[in-house]
Amino acid sequence: MSSIRRVAPGWLAALAVIAWPVASQAGEKPLWEAGLGVGAMAFPDYRGSDEVNTYPVPLPYFVYRGKFLKADREGLRGELFDKRYLELSFSMNATIPVSSDDNDARQGMPNLRPTLEFGPSLDVHLWRSSDTTMKLDLVMPLRVPITLESSPRTLGWNFSPRLNLDIDNVGGYEGWNFGVGAGPLFGADKYHEYFYSVAPRFATAERRSYDARGGYSGTHFIAAISKRFPGYWVGAYMRYDNLHNAAFEDSPLVRQQNYLTGGIGIAWMIGKSKRMVDVESDEVAD
Repeated sequence: MSSIRRVAPGWLAALAVIAWPVASQAGEKPLWEAGLGVGAMAFPDYRGSDEVNTYPVPLPYFVYRGKFLKADREGLRGELFDKRYLELSFSMNATIPVSSDDNDARQGMPNLRPTLEFGPSLDVHLWRSSDTTMKLDLVMPLRVPITLESSPRTLGWNFSPRLNLDIDNVGGYEGWNFGVGAGPLFGADKYHEYFYSVAPRFATAERRSYDARGGYSGTHFIAAISKRFPGYWVGAYMRYDNLHNAAFEDSPLVRQQNYLTGGIGIAWMIGKSKRMVDVESDEVAD
């Protein structure tokens, strides 16, 4: 996919990179399009874990070009306002559950519950090429994470501003779209505590007690490429994380400070709307 504007630490954002459609070109498009496929993703149990697993995943492909509600490469979002230079939208992300019995660093500790993160994203459109095939954006999502369990807990907030460069028809190859983005990550005390603190009762000879602080969470870089063919879509992404100087860098649960992850996927089109919309003005075409 050409745009990676919603990429963040969790698995949902990574899935969105390879499963959401490419950036739309100007002109009339179906109000909605849907497809289904399969992919494979490799990523650690949590940022800083040295245990990486590969997961086969179903890949839903869905785009909805409504006047207010949209579902596309940027995720499911309701646009609060959309201007030429500034856009305020809704952002979502999630993390996977982790069984401490299956993670050496967390043996004997409570399991990590899956989380759902949501909040606003303020996006600044910094530059567009004259033919609009290249664009540079500053994207600033602020989310509130909530654990998914019988008694959900809020985990403060996380903030991941980044620069994204999107290129359509990269290298002169029609339909191939490329995106690259980079930026720092920040998290509240509660957010870092959930993943990186070690309460005294869980301390061992090899794992000292640790109280994680909020603040800088490291930096991530991500690149994605995709193409939409008439009957199917293909895509892939790679992500590099660096936790050097992160507020929790000296946690005993951090086993690696640099790592590379990625994923690939393919989805086949199964349906689309007969109703057409203008992809620039988002108004229904007659």
